[in-house]
Amino acid sequence: MLVSNHTTVTYFILLGLTNRPELQSLLFVMILLIYAITLVGNLGMIALITIDSQLQTPMYFFLVNLSVVDLCYSSVFAPRMLVNFLVENKTLSYSACVAQHFSFVVFVTTEGFLLAVMAYDRYIAICSPLLYTTLMPRKVCIWLVAGSYLGGLLNSSVHTCGLLKLSFCGPNTINHYFCDTNPLLQLTCSDKRINEILLVTLSGLIALSTLLFVVVSYLCILFSMPSMSSTSRHRAFSTCASHLTAVTLFYGPVSLSHVQPSSKYSLEREKISAVFYTLVVPMLNPLIYSLRNKEVKNALRRVTERRKCCSLTCLSK
Repeated sequence: MLVSNHTTVTYFILLGLTNRPELQSLLFVMILLIYAITLVGNLGMIALITIDSQLQTPMYFFLVNLSVVDLCYSSVFAPRMLVNFLVENKTLSYSACVAQHFSFVVFVTTEGFLLAVMAYDRYIAICSPLLYTTLMPRKVCIWLVAGSYLGGLLNSSVHTCGLLKLSFCGPNTINHYFCDTNPLLQLTCSDKRINEILLVTLSGLIALSTLLFVVVSYLCILFSMPSMSSTSRHRAFSTCASHLTAVTLFYGPVSLSHVQPSSKYSLEREKISAVFYTLVVPMLNPLIYSLRNKEVKNALRRVTERRKCCSLTCLSK
Protein backbone atom coordinates (compact mmCIF):
# COMPACT_ATOMS: atom_id res chain seq x y z
CA MET A 1 0.00 0.00 0.00
CA LEU A 2 1.48 3.30 -1.04
CA VAL A 3 1.28 6.31 1.25
CA SER A 4 2.02 8.79 -1.50
CA ASN A 5 1.76 8.81 -5.26
CA HIS A 6 5.43 9.80 -5.33
CA THR A 7 6.58 6.92 -3.14
CA THR A 8 7.41 3.34 -4.05
CA VAL A 9 9.16 2.59 -0.75
CA THR A 10 6.55 1.62 1.87
CA TYR A 11 8.92 1.12 4.79
CA PHE A 12 12.43 1.98 5.95
CA ILE A 13 14.99 -0.07 7.85
CA LEU A 14 16.71 1.72 10.74
CA LEU A 15 20.20 0.32 11.33
CA GLY A 16 20.52 2.11 14.68
CA LEU A 17 23.63 3.31 16.44
CA THR A 18 25.80 0.30 15.67
CA ASN A 19 25.65 -3.14 14.07
CA ARG A 20 28.08 -4.69 16.54
CA PRO A 21 26.18 -7.36 18.56
CA GLU A 22 28.49 -7.10 21.56
CA LEU A 23 27.46 -3.47 22.09
CA GLN A 24 23.69 -3.97 21.82
CA SER A 25 23.10 -4.97 25.46
CA LEU A 26 25.30 -2.16 26.81
CA LEU A 27 23.61 0.45 24.63
CA PHE A 28 20.17 -0.84 25.61
CA VAL A 29 20.96 -0.40 29.32
CA MET A 30 22.48 3.05 28.73
CA ILE A 31 19.53 4.34 26.68
CA LEU A 32 17.03 2.86 29.15
CA LEU A 33 18.83 4.57 32.04
CA ILE A 34 19.01 7.90 30.20
CA TYR A 35 15.32 7.75 29.30
CA ALA A 36 14.31 6.79 32.85
CA ILE A 37 16.27 9.73 34.30
CA THR A 38 14.71 12.02 31.67
CA LEU A 39 11.19 10.94 32.61
CA VAL A 40 11.77 11.22 36.36
CA GLY A 41 13.65 14.53 36.13
CA ASN A 42 11.25 16.36 33.82
CA LEU A 43 8.06 14.98 35.38
CA GLY A 44 9.48 15.86 38.79
CA MET A 45 10.28 19.40 37.65
CA ILE A 46 6.78 19.86 36.21
CA ALA A 47 5.14 18.51 39.38
CA LEU A 48 7.32 20.57 41.72
CA ILE A 49 6.71 23.87 39.91
CA THR A 50 2.98 23.13 39.63
CA ILE A 51 2.62 22.28 43.32
CA ASP A 52 4.77 24.97 44.92
CA SER A 53 3.07 28.37 45.02
CA GLN A 54 6.37 30.25 45.32
CA LEU A 55 7.47 29.03 41.89
CA GLN A 56 4.48 30.50 40.04
CA THR A 57 6.56 33.05 38.13
CA PRO A 58 7.22 33.53 34.39
CA MET A 59 10.68 31.96 34.68
CA TYR A 60 9.28 28.70 36.03
CA PHE A 61 6.31 28.79 33.67
CA PHE A 62 8.80 28.72 30.80
CA LEU A 63 10.80 26.01 32.58
CA VAL A 64 7.68 23.83 32.85
CA ASN A 65 7.14 24.14 29.11
CA LEU A 66 10.80 23.34 28.46
CA SER A 67 10.36 20.16 30.52
CA VAL A 68 7.21 19.28 28.55
CA VAL A 69 9.08 19.71 25.28
CA ASP A 70 12.01 17.63 26.57
CA LEU A 71 9.64 14.85 27.63
CA CYS A 72 7.94 14.75 24.23
CA TYR A 73 11.25 15.23 22.47
CA SER A 74 13.03 12.27 24.06
CA SER A 75 9.92 10.09 23.71
CA VAL A 76 10.10 10.48 19.93
CA PHE A 77 13.38 8.53 19.88
CA ALA A 78 14.04 6.50 23.04
CA PRO A 79 11.13 3.99 23.00
CA ARG A 80 11.74 3.07 19.37
CA MET A 81 15.48 2.73 19.99
CA LEU A 82 14.87 0.40 22.94
CA VAL A 83 12.51 -1.77 20.89
CA ASN A 84 15.01 -1.98 18.03
CA PHE A 85 17.67 -3.28 20.41
CA LEU A 86 15.40 -6.24 21.25
CA VAL A 87 14.03 -7.20 17.83
CA GLU A 88 15.62 -8.28 14.57
CA ASN A 89 13.00 -6.58 12.40
CA LYS A 90 13.98 -2.91 12.60
CA THR A 91 11.55 -1.69 9.97
CA LEU A 92 9.54 1.51 10.21
CA SER A 93 6.62 2.24 7.88
CA TYR A 94 6.82 5.21 5.55
CA SER A 95 4.00 7.01 7.38
CA ALA A 96 5.58 6.33 10.79
CA CYS A 97 8.90 7.63 9.50
CA VAL A 98 7.28 10.84 8.26
CA ALA A 99 5.43 11.24 11.58
CA GLN A 100 8.68 10.77 13.52
CA HIS A 101 10.43 13.34 11.34
CA PHE A 102 7.57 15.81 11.78
CA SER A 103 7.55 15.40 15.59
CA PHE A 104 11.32 15.68 15.80
CA VAL A 105 11.46 18.99 13.89
CA VAL A 106 8.51 20.40 15.88
CA PHE A 107 10.16 19.79 19.24
CA VAL A 108 13.74 20.68 18.29
CA THR A 109 12.54 24.02 16.84
CA THR A 110 10.23 24.73 19.78
CA GLU A 111 13.06 24.12 22.23
CA GLY A 112 15.24 26.64 20.40
CA PHE A 113 12.50 29.28 20.56
CA LEU A 114 11.82 28.54 24.24
CA LEU A 115 15.50 29.01 25.11
CA ALA A 116 15.38 32.42 23.39
CA VAL A 117 12.20 33.34 25.28
CA MET A 118 13.82 32.33 28.58
CA ALA A 119 16.81 34.56 27.79
CA TYR A 120 14.44 37.48 27.17
CA ASP A 121 12.72 36.74 30.48
CA ARG A 122 16.04 36.86 32.35
CA TYR A 123 16.95 40.12 30.59
CA ILE A 124 13.70 41.81 31.74
CA ALA A 125 13.96 40.38 35.26
CA ILE A 126 17.56 41.51 35.78
CA CYS A 127 17.76 44.73 33.78
CA SER A 128 14.22 46.07 34.46
CA PRO A 129 13.12 44.44 37.74
CA LEU A 130 10.62 47.21 38.60
CA LEU A 131 8.83 46.72 35.28
CA TYR A 132 9.01 42.93 35.31
CA THR A 133 5.43 42.24 36.37
CA THR A 134 4.16 44.84 33.88
CA LEU A 135 6.22 43.58 30.93
CA MET A 136 5.80 39.86 31.66
CA PRO A 137 2.19 39.27 32.75
CA ARG A 138 0.66 35.81 32.46
CA LYS A 139 -0.96 36.64 29.13
CA VAL A 140 2.36 37.67 27.54
CA CYS A 141 4.04 34.49 28.83
CA ILE A 142 1.30 32.33 27.31
CA TRP A 143 1.61 34.12 23.97
CA LEU A 144 5.41 33.68 23.97
CA VAL A 145 5.09 29.95 24.65
CA ALA A 146 2.31 29.59 22.07
CA GLY A 147 4.49 31.42 19.54
CA SER A 148 7.34 28.99 20.24
CA TYR A 149 5.11 26.00 19.54
CA LEU A 150 3.68 27.67 16.45
CA GLY A 151 7.18 28.35 15.13
CA GLY A 152 8.03 24.68 15.63
CA LEU A 153 4.88 23.55 13.82
CA LEU A 154 5.46 25.88 10.87
CA ASN A 155 9.12 24.92 10.44
CA SER A 156 8.29 21.23 10.68
CA SER A 157 5.41 21.54 8.23
CA VAL A 158 7.66 23.14 5.61
CA HIS A 159 10.34 20.42 5.83
CA THR A 160 7.87 17.53 6.09
CA CYS A 161 5.83 18.76 3.11
CA GLY A 162 9.08 18.97 1.18
CA LEU A 163 9.84 15.34 2.03
CA LEU A 164 6.37 14.21 0.97
CA LYS A 165 7.02 15.57 -2.52
CA LEU A 166 10.12 13.40 -2.92
CA SER A 167 10.22 9.93 -4.47
CA PHE A 168 11.88 7.05 -2.61
CA CYS A 169 12.60 4.26 -5.10
CA GLY A 170 15.11 2.33 -3.01
CA PRO A 171 17.36 1.59 -1.21
CA ASN A 172 15.32 1.99 1.96
CA THR A 173 18.01 1.44 4.61
CA ILE A 174 18.66 4.40 6.94
CA ASN A 175 22.00 4.17 8.67
CA HIS A 176 20.65 6.00 11.70
CA TYR A 177 18.36 5.41 14.69
CA PHE A 178 15.59 7.79 13.58
CA CYS A 179 14.19 9.43 10.43
CA ASP A 180 16.35 12.52 10.30
CA THR A 181 16.23 14.92 7.37
CA ASN A 182 19.71 14.38 5.93
CA PRO A 183 19.59 10.54 5.88
CA LEU A 184 16.21 10.69 4.13
CA LEU A 185 17.52 13.16 1.54
CA GLN A 186 20.37 10.78 0.80
CA LEU A 187 17.88 8.03 -0.10
CA THR A 188 15.63 10.00 -2.44
CA CYS A 189 15.69 9.48 -6.18
CA SER A 190 14.18 12.95 -6.77
CA ASP A 191 15.82 16.34 -7.13
CA LYS A 192 16.54 17.35 -3.53
CA ARG A 193 18.12 20.76 -4.11
CA ILE A 194 15.09 22.70 -2.87
CA ASN A 195 14.97 20.57 0.28
CA GLU A 196 18.65 21.19 0.93
CA ILE A 197 18.22 24.92 0.43
CA LEU A 198 15.27 24.96 2.84
CA LEU A 199 17.21 22.90 5.37
CA VAL A 200 20.23 25.18 5.37
CA THR A 201 18.47 28.54 5.05
CA LEU A 202 15.35 28.05 7.17
CA SER A 203 16.90 25.94 9.91
CA GLY A 204 20.02 28.09 9.83
CA LEU A 205 17.99 31.29 10.08
CA ILE A 206 16.02 29.99 13.05
CA ALA A 207 19.12 28.68 14.82
CA LEU A 208 21.19 31.81 14.24
CA SER A 209 18.39 34.28 15.06
CA THR A 210 17.42 32.57 18.32
CA LEU A 211 21.06 32.15 19.32
CA LEU A 212 21.75 35.81 18.48
CA PHE A 213 18.74 36.80 20.60
CA VAL A 214 20.18 34.84 23.53
CA VAL A 215 23.65 36.38 23.09
CA VAL A 216 22.30 39.95 22.90
CA SER A 217 20.10 39.39 25.96
CA TYR A 218 23.04 38.18 28.01
CA LEU A 219 25.35 40.92 26.79
CA CYS A 220 22.80 43.44 28.07
CA ILE A 221 22.69 41.58 31.38
CA LEU A 222 26.49 41.53 31.56
CA PHE A 223 26.75 45.28 30.96
CA SER A 224 24.19 45.98 33.71
CA MET A 225 25.92 43.83 36.34
CA PRO A 226 28.43 46.47 37.59
CA SER A 227 25.54 48.60 38.87
CA MET A 228 24.01 45.73 40.88
CA SER A 229 24.56 44.85 44.51
CA SER A 230 26.72 41.82 45.23
CA THR A 231 23.66 39.75 46.27
CA SER A 232 21.73 40.62 43.09
CA ARG A 233 24.81 40.00 41.00
CA HIS A 234 25.33 36.56 42.53
CA ARG A 235 21.67 35.60 42.03
CA ALA A 236 21.70 36.84 38.42
CA PHE A 237 24.89 34.93 37.69
CA SER A 238 23.42 31.74 39.17
CA THR A 239 20.25 31.76 37.05
CA CYS A 240 22.06 32.91 33.92
CA ALA A 241 24.76 30.27 34.25
CA SER A 242 22.15 27.49 34.27
CA HIS A 243 20.43 28.83 31.19
CA LEU A 244 23.66 29.47 29.30
CA THR A 245 24.76 25.89 30.04
CA ALA A 246 21.49 24.56 28.60
CA VAL A 247 21.83 26.82 25.53
CA THR A 248 25.40 25.68 24.86
CA LEU A 249 24.56 21.98 25.23
CA PHE A 250 21.61 22.33 22.85
CA TYR A 251 22.89 24.61 20.09
CA GLY A 252 26.31 23.02 19.67
CA PRO A 253 25.21 19.52 18.55
CA VAL A 254 22.14 20.79 16.66
CA SER A 255 24.27 23.19 14.61
CA LEU A 256 26.69 20.41 13.69
CA SER A 257 23.83 18.21 12.50
CA HIS A 258 21.40 20.46 10.69
CA VAL A 259 22.97 23.72 9.59
CA GLN A 260 24.96 22.08 6.81
CA PRO A 261 24.32 20.85 3.26
CA SER A 262 24.08 17.11 2.71
CA SER A 263 27.28 17.23 0.59
CA LYS A 264 29.22 17.91 3.82
CA TYR A 265 27.16 15.48 5.83
CA SER A 266 29.16 13.10 8.05
CA LEU A 267 27.16 10.11 9.25
CA GLU A 268 29.34 9.20 12.24
CA ARG A 269 29.53 12.81 13.43
CA GLU A 270 25.77 13.10 12.98
CA LYS A 271 25.09 10.00 15.10
CA ILE A 272 27.24 11.25 17.96
CA SER A 273 25.78 14.74 17.97
CA ALA A 274 22.23 13.39 17.51
CA VAL A 275 22.49 11.17 20.60
CA PHE A 276 23.60 14.20 22.55
CA TYR A 277 20.80 16.60 21.58
CA THR A 278 17.98 14.03 21.31
CA LEU A 279 18.67 12.03 24.48
CA VAL A 280 21.36 13.52 26.71
CA VAL A 281 20.22 17.17 26.69
CA PRO A 282 16.60 16.39 27.74
CA MET A 283 18.06 14.35 30.60
CA LEU A 284 20.48 17.08 31.71
CA ASN A 285 18.14 20.10 31.55
CA PRO A 286 16.18 19.39 34.77
CA LEU A 287 19.45 18.59 36.55
CA ILE A 288 21.04 21.83 35.35
CA TYR A 289 18.11 23.97 36.48
CA SER A 290 17.66 22.20 39.82
CA LEU A 291 21.23 21.66 41.04
CA ARG A 292 22.22 25.31 40.47
CA ASN A 293 18.93 26.85 41.60
CA LYS A 294 18.30 27.56 45.29
CA GLU A 295 14.61 28.30 44.71
CA VAL A 296 14.07 24.85 43.23
CA LYS A 297 16.01 23.22 46.08
CA ASN A 298 13.98 25.14 48.66
CA ALA A 299 10.74 24.21 46.91
CA LEU A 300 11.75 20.55 46.94
CA ARG A 301 12.54 20.85 50.65
CA ARG A 302 9.14 22.44 51.36
CA VAL A 303 7.28 19.76 49.42
CA THR A 304 9.25 17.00 51.18
CA GLU A 305 8.56 18.51 54.60
CA ARG A 306 4.83 18.84 53.81
CA ARG A 307 4.70 15.18 52.79
CA LYS A 308 6.46 14.17 56.01
CA CYS A 309 3.99 16.21 58.05
CA CYS A 310 1.05 14.65 56.23
CA SER A 311 2.48 11.17 56.80
CA LEU A 312 3.01 11.83 60.50
CA THR A 313 -0.52 13.24 60.81
CA CYS A 314 -2.01 10.18 59.14
CA LEU A 315 0.01 7.85 61.39
CA SER A 316 -1.05 9.73 64.54
CA LYS A 317 -4.71 9.22 63.58
